[in-house]
Amino acid sequence: MEHIAKIKHKQWLTHDVIQFTIGKPENYTYTAGQAIEATLNDPKFKGDWAPFTLTSLNRDEDLQFTIKIYSGHNGMTKALSKLNEGESFVITDPWDSFINKGPGVFIAGGTGVTPFIALLRQMKIDGNVTGSTLIFSNKTEKDIFLYDEFKSILGENFINVLTRERKEPYLYGRIDKEFLKKHISNFNQPFYLCGPDNFAEDIKGNLKELGAGDSLVNISL
Repeated sequence: MEHIAKIKHKQWLTHDVIQFTIGKPENYTYTAGQAIEATLNDPKFKGDWAPFTLTSLNRDEDLQFTIKIYSGHNGMTKALSKLNEGESFVITDPWDSFINKGPGVFIAGGTGVTPFIALLRQMKIDGNVTGSTLIFSNKTEKDIFLYDEFKSILGENFINVLTRERKEPYLYGRIDKEFLKKHISNFNQPFYLCGPDNFAEDIKGNLKELGAGDSLVNISL
């Protein structure tokens, strides 16, 4: 089913990441980790949909999306970025993206972290976030977003990695097999992977070589 959703608040979290708060349609329910399809409320975009993960929780009054804007492409994210508060777009009913398997290791590249926002928020509310780790890879420090919230949820288990900038206190380099061996001691736990291009698939292969089974890896591309 399709729903018209009005933008209540629009906030730039970084130079290319926007957080939208939109009104929740009547009787709209979902679980942490679910995603929707969105398009502009404009005939020119008919049939042109893009998937986004809900970063709010079902108990919240409104819906929230946190999305990366690809300004160099004339695609959906660039079009959405031009919308203002009071304008609307179209969303679908939610569908499963990531399923909550409990505490584990979350490994994200850039806005691949967005599916994990609601999962970690829900785990904190449920009191079972203890033992979880978030490894968040970005190009530079300016690309990191929601730092304070992740830090408050995970403490020292919030690990930031930069790939194009060496800067304290962040780690530097790619998340490869050697990195995983160094920073993870238990491979018999859930792993949640999401990122651009082959990010998640490459890490999944490394994890399997280190002892993680298919049933332990929750991957979304």
